[in-house]
Amino acid sequence: MATHFTLLLSPSKPFKNSSFFTKNPSLHFKKPLSITSFQSPQPAAAAVVQTFWQWLSDQDVVSAKTPAKPGVVPQGLGLVAQRDISRNEVVLEIPKKLWINPDVVAASEIGNVCSGLKPWVSVALFLIREKFKEDSTWRPYLDVLPESTNSTIFWSEEELAELQGTQLLSTTSGVKSYLQREFLKVEEEILVPHKQLFTSPVTLDDFSWAFGILRSRSFSRLRGQNLVLIPLADLVNHSPDITKEDGVYEIKGAGLFSRDLIFSLRSPISLKAGEQVLIQYNLNMSNAELAVDYGFIEAKSDRNMYTLTLQISESDPFFSDKLDIAETNGLGEIADFDIVLGNPLPPTLLPYLRLVALGGTDVFLLESIFRNTIWGHLELPVSRANEELICRVVRDACKSALSEYHTTIEEDEKLERKELNPRLKIAVGIRAGEKKVLQQIDEIFKQRQLELDELEYYQERRLKDLGLVGEQGEIIFWESK
Repeated sequence: MATHFTLLLSPSKPFKNSSFFTKNPSLHFKKPLSITSFQSPQPAAAAVVQTFWQWLSDQDVVSAKTPAKPGVVPQGLGLVAQRDISRNEVVLEIPKKLWINPDVVAASEIGNVCSGLKPWVSVALFLIREKFKEDSTWRPYLDVLPESTNSTIFWSEEELAELQGTQLLSTTSGVKSYLQREFLKVEEEILVPHKQLFTSPVTLDDFSWAFGILRSRSFSRLRGQNLVLIPLADLVNHSPDITKEDGVYEIKGAGLFSRDLIFSLRSPISLKAGEQVLIQYNLNMSNAELAVDYGFIEAKSDRNMYTLTLQISESDPFFSDKLDIAETNGLGEIADFDIVLGNPLPPTLLPYLRLVALGGTDVFLLESIFRNTIWGHLELPVSRANEELICRVVRDACKSALSEYHTTIEEDEKLERKELNPRLKIAVGIRAGEKKVLQQIDEIFKQRQLELDELEYYQERRLKDLGLVGEQGEIIFWESK
């Protein structure tokens, strides 16, 4: 029944704040981020780096023998090998005394007032407060942090207009709305009642800056540490050419008889002196996720993704039955399916589509007698009407989504060959990538439409199982003796 078939393909990917800075296994920021846009001229940046290095040296964290040190690189700042480095060699070890995490906040002057806040909010307020203090003990580290990155949360309205029609624009708007809500809450509960704790008024821009720093630079899912900034280590840059992700960094004991912890960073590849230490941030993130978190995208086709969102309508007369079947099979009333350029459709997409579209004479499959076997039936075409409906609805949704962009793929590809500023390069790449995925989805279901007469449907399969129809579809007549 088409009237109950809800498919969201327009820029509708939501921002799920529940996965931010939590122990959720789907947490995005598994890797740190380097500075993508250092705002100071290079000579000034070099001076800041030297002050930072001296601070680390004074803390007995680094020495002349440390394999890598910070330096000015094409990306802004990065880690540069001081000598030849072997693959998997430890390049940095940062003791816990230099980490910034919720424990540090708890022990600070704002610890008491921050005790009930989300961990990331408390660390954000700590960063802002220390940034305001000229005599902060963290000053050399704070001075190497950028004022902004090319993350889409820092884009102007004019720059965001280049994302018209994209799911990235919707996600970015969701992030900014979430930030505003969190800021208003913390302003009412902390900033106004305890304004004496901050040397200057804290603004939404300050709060967004701290969020961007944490979103892009924090390490998470480490042993006993779910949110931590690690000075120096967080300068390591990303390389799309590095495909090893695991075992690059870890938290370990400082020694056999020591209870202290250290953060250890290894180089995943061999390096010559003067080359940059690089790692892979996250092999599983899409270009849109990279753009929000880190402020860059990659040219690899499998970084391009579009999220197809399906929903079982509450007005569907069989809503309860369909929802029960979906939940039994690990899905829900609303289900997101990430379609990756060049990859097959997710295996649960077609069964869920068929379930949502199930109606007419096919609803007998919703009866309780089929409850344990229905998903197996949905993994194959149910009926011509059902299959035709899902093809038509998906293709219509693709066409509608493609009409929302203000450029064509050809226009974007022409722009990609030009020298673009980093943010326009992201916008053009995201637009082109999303449209290619939409075209891929449309082509898959177009081809399926052409094959409707050749597909085998439930009733035919059932007749074959009963021995009433042959393999070629011929009717079998039983002769009585």
